[in-house]
Amino acid sequence: QVTLVESGGGLAQAGGSLRLSCAAPGLTFSRLFMAWFRQAPGKEREYVARIMYSFYDNTAYYADSVKGRFTISRDDAKKTMYLQMNSLKPEDTAVYYCAADNARSMEVVSGYEYWGQGTQVTVSS
Repeated sequence: QVTLVESGGGLAQAGGSLRLSCAAPGLTFSRLFMAWFRQAPGKEREYVARIMYSFYDNTAYYADSVKGRFTISRDDAKKTMYLQMNSLKPEDTAVYYCAADNARSMEVVSGYEYWGQGTQVTVSS
């Protein structure tokens, strides 16, 4: 089963920054619709951001809660997607998951076929 591989999580102070990475070995990365989701303790997994691929100009979309603070991007040559997180808040604390799909770009968990194992992000106040 194909899985994605996240890295870059850790501990940050409120107002700080972290950058997450997501690699997609074994997949045709340049044709993948990709996204980030997160899940806080006791809560459902929620959408964070998504990015189209080059045919769609790598257009990015964001959840309102992270708009203006987070930036999603991709490097097709490195087969890696990124999430630059700035101005972090304690409420950003969660396990962050990357997701990918060959056919669609959506803002719901059920829209993605491939998932990573998650990386913990903890923001202290």
